Amino acid sequence: MHAFDVLGDPVRRRILELLADGELTSGAVTSVIQQEFGISQPAVSQHLKVLRESGFATVRPDGARRLYAVSTEPLRDVDVWLDRFRRFWTPPLDALATELARGKRQRRLQQQAGHEPDQENSP
Repeated sequence: MHAFDVLGDPVRRRILELLADGELTSGAVTSVIQQEFGISQPAVSQHLKVLRESGFATVRPDGARRLYAVSTEPLRDVDVWLDRFRRFWTPPLDALATELARGKRQRRLQQQAGHEPDQENSP
């Protein structure tokens, strides 16, 4: 299965988000996913299986429990693929960061000078 087929499903994306914070038992994952998506335990298990078989998640036994974690390699592959498209959003984001910094600097200088921000020029 292609990485974007795996990541295209909102349930699997949410599971990865949960696992990004650290290992979780299948029961903990199931509890959150059932509450948020209203799907059955077998359906959650199928999503975990897809993540495991596609390499996005690992599982290790811990007694009777199964602990799931994110596997970074497929995510690196996605990052490499996305790299060719970064040119579309990186310059606009850099420009936005510059404008935000400029606005903060202007407000700081105005406050230091004892002036209220100019209401005509504010967005």
